[in-house]
Amino acid sequence: MLLFAGRVTSVSSSSASRIFAAASRNPFSISGSRFQVRAMAGSASQPFKKIQIQRDDTTFDAYVVGKEDAPGIVVLQEWWGVDFEIKNHAVKISQLGPGFKALIPDLYRGKVGLDVAEAQHLMDGLDWQGAVKDIQASVNWLKTNGSSKALVRFMEQLRWGMKWGGGYFNCSHTIVGDAWCYQIVMRVWGNGVLVIIEFGPKHNSMEAYNNSTFSLGLRAGVTGFCMGGALSIASSVLVPEVDAVVAFYGVPSSQLADPAQAKAPVQAHFGELDNFVGFSDVTAAKALEEKLKASGIPYEVHIYPGNAHAFMNRSPEGVKRRKGMGLPDEDEASAELAWSRFTTWMTRYLSA
Repeated sequence: MLLFAGRVTSVSSSSASRIFAAASRNPFSISGSRFQVRAMAGSASQPFKKIQIQRDDTTFDAYVVGKEDAPGIVVLQEWWGVDFEIKNHAVKISQLGPGFKALIPDLYRGKVGLDVAEAQHLMDGLDWQGAVKDIQASVNWLKTNGSSKALVRFMEQLRWGMKWGGGYFNCSHTIVGDAWCYQIVMRVWGNGVLVIIEFGPKHNSMEAYNNSTFSLGLRAGVTGFCMGGALSIASSVLVPEVDAVVAFYGVPSSQLADPAQAKAPVQAHFGELDNFVGFSDVTAAKALEEKLKASGIPYEVHIYPGNAHAFMNRSPEGVKRRKGMGLPDEDEASAELAWSRFTTWMTRYLSA
């Protein structure tokens, strides 16, 4: 096992697609492929809550699973779309360690590729910049819908009174309606939700007081696989609200994001036998390691001997699909080791 110890702002869809197109010709054999896209399939029995998230002038579906009070993690799809495997990963993540709240944004807007040709077509059509915006909106949703326990702690602090902005602030009973509590505004900002307090007697202009802020300390991470792995690294550069990243076998192109500019801690996982040249092979992994070293943020790059692309896909359906694509059936131990490292990393950086 090799470990390189030690986090991306625009991959163009064309450059990423060229890498996948070349790799899919060898070793993948595409016979009798047809382009057919259908609605998101699989995992109907899994306990997901479907939500809608709005950003700019668009709305997209997302799927949430896990404890309400757990740290949030955005889980990004492979080039297939939101299918059974990414949902399996989200359920797994929600059950790891202390527990996490996993959110899958539907980057393909309800479409799923059924074979390599379809997946290639869908990824070719992806708006990568728009996908980064979807990730940012998803992170912000997790932070604004995060741990109620953090809010309770904050409310308790307010009730006992604090000296902010030159004046004493004391809400001895309730927040809303207290003569000295004028307004509370919730906003997403930086690494947490800021509660912006305007305080003073309601009957005057509050000119003797300043606005004050208090961070609830809500945190959210991003992880992804294959295409989602590249996007997760890109989020460490382009999405300032991200607190930690774990990427599996995917590196963004320099047009999308430069990992040397990463701002959130990054852990990355690659298979030694991965032959997606320039995207997730060992050469790409080592180049990523050098970029992350230059960024100055905490990072780890792990390379798993004897493993190829998509080695984390261990469900019966996933193993069958990988075999059909000519990929070797890796050992379960490598996937479990990667999950253990994932849990340690996310717990370290997302714990309040």
